[in-house]
Amino acid sequence: MTRALPISLALTTLCLVGCYSPKGGVYPSSGAGYTYESSEMNPVTVAVIDTRTEEPFFKLEIPAGKQLTMNFIEGQGDDPVERPDRMVYSIWDAGTSIGRLTNQLTCPPLGCRRIDYSVRTAPEWREEPPAYVDRVNSATTKPSWWTPQGGELPKRAKYYE
Repeated sequence: MTRALPISLALTTLCLVGCYSPKGGVYPSSGAGYTYESSEMNPVTVAVIDTRTEEPFFKLEIPAGKQLTMNFIEGQGDDPVERPDRMVYSIWDAGTSIGRLTNQLTCPPLGCRRIDYSVRTAPEWREEPPAYVDRVNSATTKPSWWTPQGGELPKRAKYYE
C-alpha cells in the first residue's frame, strides 16, 4: 500500500506531462507531437506554413544540440475560421523526452498547414555551456593572436632574451 501511492503519482505525472522523442515517444501515435533534433553536422530549420497563403506563421532555426518539440491542439485557437487550432512548443536540449510544452501560438486548421523541414549548411557548432566560459582555454580568455581571426603577437619578455 505504501508503494502504490508513489508509483501511481509517478505514472500520472508521466501521462500529464507528455513523452516526446524523434521516434514518437513511449506510445507513438499520429497526434502525439513532433520532435526535431539539430546537431553540429545536421543543423535543422523547421517552418510551419499556412498553405492558404504559402506564408510561414512559425519558423525556427534550431541551434545545434537542441530540439524543437511541438504539438497541435484542435479547437483551441482564437478564431474559428482563420486560426481554430493552437500549436504548443518548447526548445529543449537534444535527447529530452519528458517535459511541458510552454510556448503557444494559434494556427491554421489541420488541412491548411504544412511542416517544412530543411537542413542548413554544416558544420554548425553548439553554444559553449555557461560553466565552461571561465575555463583556462576558453575562447573568451584566449589572447587575440591565438584566435582564428589572428592578432598582434606580444612583445617578448626580457627574461627570454
